[in-house]
This record gives sequence, structure tokens and C-alpha cells, in this order.
Amino acid sequence: MTPLLVVGALLVGLAVGSFLNVVIWRVPRGESVVHPPSACPRCGRAIRPYDNVPVVSWLVLRGRCRDCGEPIAVRYPLVEAGTGVLFALAAWWTGPSWFLPALLYLLAISVALALIDIDTRRLPDAIVKPAYPVSLALLALASANPGGEADWAALLRAAVGGAAMFVAYLLMVLAYPRGMGWGDVKLAGVMGLYLGWVGWGALLIGWFAAFVLGGVFGLALIVVRRAGRKSSIPFGPWLLLGTLVGIVAGEAVWGAYLGAL
Repeated sequence: MTPLLVVGALLVGLAVGSFLNVVIWRVPRGESVVHPPSACPRCGRAIRPYDNVPVVSWLVLRGRCRDCGEPIAVRYPLVEAGTGVLFALAAWWTGPSWFLPALLYLLAISVALALIDIDTRRLPDAIVKPAYPVSLALLALASANPGGEADWAALLRAAVGGAAMFVAYLLMVLAYPRGMGWGDVKLAGVMGLYLGWVGWGALLIGWFAAFVLGGVFGLALIVVRRAGRKSSIPFGPWLLLGTLVGIVAGEAVWGAYLGAL
């Protein structure tokens, strides 16, 4: 069952990654993600269906538009392949689980938001705000666990975790507005839902990991002289990555810490 699930998740992830490329390009520009159909940004010719197969089409075309011959950025197949790999890893990690749909949704918006934040220093409301009801619905499904034993305490933890992280980031922004943006505050609430659902240890470790990872990255940029002490660095990707660390390893790390105490 699990190998089939992993392969299925990989294929779904490739298709989702292709759609995320559209989201990453159009959402910051306020454009529709469904109309018009995808086209070459250079010559404006619509991309044919057989040229829109994730990863494969880019390789067959050798990274160039079929009509005008202009290069197609390598980031497109990397997003597709990366999303496919993330989906496959998630399916392997959870196995057949009602938490898997919620985790796949989190991975999809994480890819889109991380790249948009890197490109534009923004975390669009068009993605973040709908993530609240969608995440709550998917986590409620995971808590209901059809066919198994329900765990409504997890959903309560999710609500507390989401509120706690939102308030914590709100206070940080109010105390030091230049430290992070309002988009980070709104995204923190969504991340708190997932971390709280997994457990209190996941919530604490995920919250802490975001600052550690972002701080290490910032120090590395300063060391190699790619940034200064006052340089602006998008925090969204580290908030997202810290959340994934908390989900995957937070409970184990927190348990080991308590055991050491």
C-alpha cells in the first residue's frame, strides 16, 4: 500500500508543482491563475498541452520555447520536481493517514509562499487567508479519523497553537516593526494550527527552529559578505521550514530535551 501511495503522491506532486509555477508568477501580479492559459512570456504563444507535461516537456524542449526558442527558466522543472519529491516523502512519512491531505496542502502553499517571498518580499493574502479555513477543515478531517479513533484534542491544540503563534508574532511586530512583516504574522497563525495539531513539543520546536534557521542563514550571508547587519532577509521561508522541522521532529526533540532534564 505505501509504495503505491508514494508513487501516487509523486505524480500528484508533479502536477501540483506545474500549477504552483503559475501561482508563483501570477498571484503577486494580481492575475487569475486559471485564465488565460499558460503562454510563453517572451512571444506570447500559448503552451501546447503536450509541452506542459511536468519536467518531461522541459527536458524534451531542452529548456527552450518551441515557438521562439527563448530559454525557459530552470526553476520551472525544479519546482515541479521538488514538489513531487516533497509529496512523495510526505506519503512515505505518514503512510495511509488522514493527516496526509493536510500535510500535502501545507507543502503546496509552502513552496508557493517561500518562492513568492524570496522574489517579492511579500506573502500574499490570496494564499494565506484561505489557508485558515482550508487547513482547519483538513485538520478536522484528520482529527475525525474516519474508520479509526477520533482525536478531537488534537484539533483543540491546533486552535490554541494557531492563536498562540499569531499573537506572539503580532507582539513581535508591534515591538519591532522592522524585524518582520504583517504577512509573517498572518502566516504564523496557519503554521501554529499545524504545529499545535501535532503536539506541544512540535509547536515549541517549530517556533524556535524558524528563528534558529533564519539566524544561521543571515549570519552565513554576513560572513560571505552577501549581506550586512541591516540587510532585509525574507523570513517567510524560514517560518515555513521551521514548521516542517517541528512537524517531523518536534515531538522527538522535545521528548529528548525533557528526558535530558
